[in-house]
Amino acid sequence: MLVKVLHNGNCSKSNAVLEYLDENGVPFEIINMVEDPLSILEIKTVLKKLNQSVFHIIRKTEKLYLENFASKNLSEEEWIKILSENPSLIQRPILIKGSVAMLGRPIENVKYFIEK
Repeated sequence: MLVKVLHNGNCSKSNAVLEYLDENGVPFEIINMVEDPLSILEIKTVLKKLNQSVFHIIRKTEKLYLENFASKNLSEEEWIKILSENPSLIQRPILIKGSVAMLGRPIENVKYFIEK
C-alpha cells in the first residue's frame, strides 16, 4: 500500500524516514508541507487519522512557537488555522497509510507502521 509522507525537506528526521522507505522498497508519495501547506480540512483529516488532538502535532521547540504562541491559550480550531498558515510548526514527518497515520519518529515506529 502506498504511504503518503507529510514532509519537510529541511528536517533531518523527515529525510531519514524517506531514506528508510526507499531502502526498504516501500512505495511512497511525498507531500511537501512547506511548498504546499495543508489546508484546514487536510489538517483535520490528518488529526482524525492520527486519532490525536492538534496539540500532539505542534512543534513546541520551534522558534516561531516559542516567540509567538507559547504563552497563548489557544483553542484547537485556532491552532489548526495557525498550522495551516505556518507549516513549520507541524511535527514531521507524518506517515499516512489508508485510514491511519502516525508521526514518523522514532524511526523504529516507522518499521512497525509499515509492517502492519
